[in-house]
Amino acid sequence: MHPTPMKRNLVKSALIAGAAVVALAACGTETKGGVNEALGTRAAAPAPVKKAKPVKKAAPGLPGMPPVLDPHDVYAADRPNRLSPVVKDFPSRVYVPNTESDTVSVIDPKTYEIVDTIHVGRQPQHVVPSWDMKTLWVNNNRGHTLTPIDPSTGKAGTPVEVHDPYNLYFTPNGRYAVVMASLDRELVFRDPHTMKVVKTEPVSCYGVNHADFSLDGRYFIVSCEFSGELLKVDTEKMKVVGQLKLPFRGAMPQDVKISPDGKRFYIADMMADGMWVLDGDRFTEPTLLPTGKGTHGLYISRDSREMYVSNRGEGTVSVFDFTRNRLTKKWHLPHGGSPDMGGVSADGKVLWLSGRYNSEVYAIDTRTGAQLARIKVGRGPHGLAVYPQPGRYSLGHTGIFR
Repeated sequence: MHPTPMKRNLVKSALIAGAAVVALAACGTETKGGVNEALGTRAAAPAPVKKAKPVKKAAPGLPGMPPVLDPHDVYAADRPNRLSPVVKDFPSRVYVPNTESDTVSVIDPKTYEIVDTIHVGRQPQHVVPSWDMKTLWVNNNRGHTLTPIDPSTGKAGTPVEVHDPYNLYFTPNGRYAVVMASLDRELVFRDPHTMKVVKTEPVSCYGVNHADFSLDGRYFIVSCEFSGELLKVDTEKMKVVGQLKLPFRGAMPQDVKISPDGKRFYIADMMADGMWVLDGDRFTEPTLLPTGKGTHGLYISRDSREMYVSNRGEGTVSVFDFTRNRLTKKWHLPHGGSPDMGGVSADGKVLWLSGRYNSEVYAIDTRTGAQLARIKVGRGPHGLAVYPQPGRYSLGHTGIFR
């Protein structure tokens, strides 16, 4: 995930000295070869497992949340080219945050060419569509700001001060933005427009970074990268109600996605080289499904039948079939690469992924797995957003739509 590598012997001595928290604050985000990854993996002492308290379901869904279209498919609103009236006239673009160049490369997906370069704050990690889909927020992690981009014009607005915005999500009812403050060890609930703090929920794990919400929106599952843990959070109460240590030494959970039927959560783990399969309601010990080295990003096909799994450590993408409940294909990038975060095109035909350690972006045919383009961008490309995409509203990250 992160910036400048540090030698492992320095990490080891720092840990022995008991400076785990200080080391985390100094390194913050992952780097190739595992400097911050290793630091985060070893920094936190094993946490006791806390049994999740059941989230009371007084109503079918989270109050204020748009009705679920299909109880058997949480992604029913994401069908090919089913664009909301809010976004239907936006130009189709791929926005690529370059963490070490402090820029966002803007790609025209029709020509595979960069049409603009937007200068933003220090260490932009993800480009996140707002709940109402009218704004793209660039998460400037080390700059402690969010830069708004108007997707109708592609122009950046005035940055908003937000501390430690590693990642950004929105509650399903649109009431709050949720900042994943990784180094601060907090979930910060904010006004989704002004970004003023409403409530801060401290966490005891290290490296909160990715999440997804239950079918009814009443809770969400959060991955804690640096301590190998998962959190269960009551959405309405804005409170952690469960904490679980993953059963793998050195686990480093990343992206989180719910299954179309809402019965399972999948959590990518770049050190366990696979996906954890979790019963979110029960929040009991998950099982591991191996996919490939450095499992990182998870993306759902437009027909809700498959999930694309980026294996950053080996330059491949695994394809998981929900109906068959197994992996069916593995696509290899020509000449390798480091496929990381991204999204699926509005028509569902192209999977876009950043090449984290190769300063490039990959366009992959979702029917054949063939590489359509490899585009040079800035240094350290990370959480790119394909925009616009189908859906009624955004839950954040690089584009989770319902």
